[in-house]
Amino acid sequence: MSIIPSFFTNNSNRRSNIFDPFSLDLWDPFDGFPFSSSATSAFASTNIDWKETDTAHVFKADVPGLKKEEIKVEVEDDRVLQISGERTKENEEKGDTWHRLERSSGKFMRRFRLPENAKVEQVKAAMENGVLTVTVPKVEVKKHDVKAIQIDG
Repeated sequence: MSIIPSFFTNNSNRRSNIFDPFSLDLWDPFDGFPFSSSATSAFASTNIDWKETDTAHVFKADVPGLKKEEIKVEVEDDRVLQISGERTKENEEKGDTWHRLERSSGKFMRRFRLPENAKVEQVKAAMENGVLTVTVPKVEVKKHDVKAIQIDG
């Protein structure tokens, strides 16, 4: 038994940290239980990477099987990037016999607080091969002019 509470551990192999001030992931109280609702499992399984380059913040989300019409990318309150969508359950045909249902279905939502250097009015999103890429350009940092001052005397 661990002395660290379960919400501090990372059982889903995500690089998420409750101490990260930019992450707004919600804690899933049912994570790790032998049962789960479809909405909870879909919410918990949407993995997103966030990297910062010299020119932008880049978010990559695994959304296999979803169409771009099934995903929403929004910026709320000028600084919160929200990626949400819904994975629908496959229709059951009369006479079908299911042996396993492991693919998750239901709604998912992930939120990230963007830093001050983000140009939220220029966010772009693209989908390719089941990966959603959201690019948030950064404000160009103006280099300070250095002026040499001659010393008299």
